[in-house]
Amino acid sequence: MSRPAPAQVSVANRQGTAQVTRLATSTFVRPRVLGVRGDRVSVALVAACATLLAGDDLRLEIDVGPDSCLELIEPSGTVAYDCRGGRAHWSAVIRVAEGGRLLWPAAPFVVSHGADVHRSTQIELAPGGTVLMRETLVLGRSGEVGGSLRASLSATAGGAPLLVEDLDLTDDRRRSAPGVLGTARVLATVALLGAAPSETAHPHETLLAGPGALRRAVTQHAHDAEAALDPTWERWRQAQPGA
Repeated sequence: MSRPAPAQVSVANRQGTAQVTRLATSTFVRPRVLGVRGDRVSVALVAACATLLAGDDLRLEIDVGPDSCLELIEPSGTVAYDCRGGRAHWSAVIRVAEGGRLLWPAAPFVVSHGADVHRSTQIELAPGGTVLMRETLVLGRSGEVGGSLRASLSATAGGAPLLVEDLDLTDDRRRSAPGVLGTARVLATVALLGAAPSETAHPHETLLAGPGALRRAVTQHAHDAEAALDPTWERWRQAQPGA
């Protein structure tokens, strides 16, 4: 059985002005241009239907051309619903060319009770390409323990590994152990990849071995995690060219 076609967003720089070169709708996502300002394009990832259900395979392909900037906006979060014995998949492949920039303050990704979802993010950065992104993983809606989640991220910079993670939260007993999540149900991350901040202003901001940095928050509620990460996000965003 073939995989469904991905939603695709590609942008380029044409003589100092951003241009959308590809905007493809999938079964699950309808990209919509919100505006163009100089070398920056803002695109909304609008849900085309209720997702994620058992058997769903939501795929995104993002290409940022040389010296261009793409900002992705999610008007609403993604909810993985009870799969009733099935499984859902979510994946994103991101390619950023030399001098390109991607800003993605992603909305919360909620794993409902009974859900079984695999999430994968692959990022390829050319020299001088950067990604600044937020990710908020929420186990369960209000009053729920939350379903099964396996989330992986692989990022390369100039062909060399920059960040490789494999988060296994498929067993609710193990993930509640001390040193994993404990009693928390939200894991939020701000990641700057392809460039390092001039300084770390918070003890939870961690420099990577290569060009990049992370900050994470583990909380009981999504709004608390996002509030904790807001200062880091704003500081790193303001440091981006053209901010």
